[in-house]
Amino acid sequence: MAQGIDPQEQQRQQQEKEKASNNNTFAKITADWFAVKKSKGLTKDTLNNIWRSLEKNIFPYVEGISINNLTAQTFIQAMQPIRASGRLETVRRVTMRINEVMNYAVNAGLIQANPATKISQVFENPVVTHMPTIRPEKLPELMRTLSIANIELQTRLVIEFQLLTITRPSEAATARWDEINLIDKIWTIPAGRMKMRREHVVPLSPQSLAVLEAMKPISLHRPYVFPSFKNPLKPMNSATANMALRRMGYKNILVAHGFRSIASTTLNEKGFAPDVIEAALAHVDTNKVRSAYNRSTYLEQRKVLMDWWGEFVEQAATGKFTAAESVRRIKGESDKLSTIEFK
Repeated sequence: MAQGIDPQEQQRQQQEKEKASNNNTFAKITADWFAVKKSKGLTKDTLNNIWRSLEKNIFPYVEGISINNLTAQTFIQAMQPIRASGRLETVRRVTMRINEVMNYAVNAGLIQANPATKISQVFENPVVTHMPTIRPEKLPELMRTLSIANIELQTRLVIEFQLLTITRPSEAATARWDEINLIDKIWTIPAGRMKMRREHVVPLSPQSLAVLEAMKPISLHRPYVFPSFKNPLKPMNSATANMALRRMGYKNILVAHGFRSIASTTLNEKGFAPDVIEAALAHVDTNKVRSAYNRSTYLEQRKVLMDWWGEFVEQAATGKFTAAESVRRIKGESDKLSTIEFK
C-alpha cells in the first residue's frame, strides 16, 4: 500500500487479464475476424472455402491455444502435414489467411505483433498451374461427346449456357429468371454474385436464348434457371458441370472454367478487340476511368461478339444438335438457327 496500490486489486486485475487472454484462443479470434470478413461482400462459396481451409488444416493443431502463446514455429509445425502432401497452393492460401487473422488481432489490440508475418518464407512457392482446357479445334469433339453423354438434360443445358455466355461455373449455375430480360436479350448478373464484385451484363445470343427456351418448361416457375435436382428452390451445384465433364472422359483435360479460355483464345485469334474480349470475360480493368468507359461503350460491341461466338459454338456442334436445339425439334419447331461459314 506504500505506493497507493492495493495488492489484492492488482492481483484481481492481473487474473482478469490472464483469463481474458486465455479466452482469446485462435479459434475465437478467427471467428471474430470471420464475422468482419463476411461483411466484405464475398460470395457464400468463397466464405465457405475460407472457413473450411482453416477449420480443416489449422484448427486441429492450434484452435484452443491463446493467441498470446502462438509463435511462428506453432504455425509452421501445423502446416507441415499440408506441405508433406505436396499441396503447396493450399499452404500459400492458409498462410495468407492465418496472417489475416493475426493482423486482425494486432489491430484489435489483443497482441502487440503478428508472429506469423514471415512464415511463408519457410515454404516452397507453389508451381503455377492453369486450369485444364482444350484448343478451339477440339470444340467439335467436345460438342459431339456432350450430345451423346449419359447426363441429365438440364446438366447439358447449363454446360451449353456457360459455354455460350462465357461466364464462370458458379455464375451460370446460379442464374435467376429475374436477372434475365428476354425482350432486350440481356442477362444482368448482380455484383454480389460476381468474382470481381461488379455487376456484369451479358448480351444473349440466339443460341443462349434457345437454352433458356428449353429450360422454361423445367424451371420458369422456379427462381433459378437451373434448379438443384435435390431441392428445386435452390440453384444447381456449381460443380455439376465439372462432374459431368469427368464422366464424359475429360478428367485432367478440361474443366468448366476452361470454357472461358476456349472462348478467349478463339476470339483473340479471330481478331476481336482485346478490350472487348476482356469486358466479355468480366475482367476488371485496374484503370478506373478506362473501366467505366468499358462498361458504357462496349455493350454494343459485345453483342456482336457474343452473336459471333454463339454461331461458332453452334457450327462446332454441326451434325450433333445442341441440347437446346434438340428440345426445339421435339417440340416441332421449325425455326432452326442458320449456320454461317467462317473463313
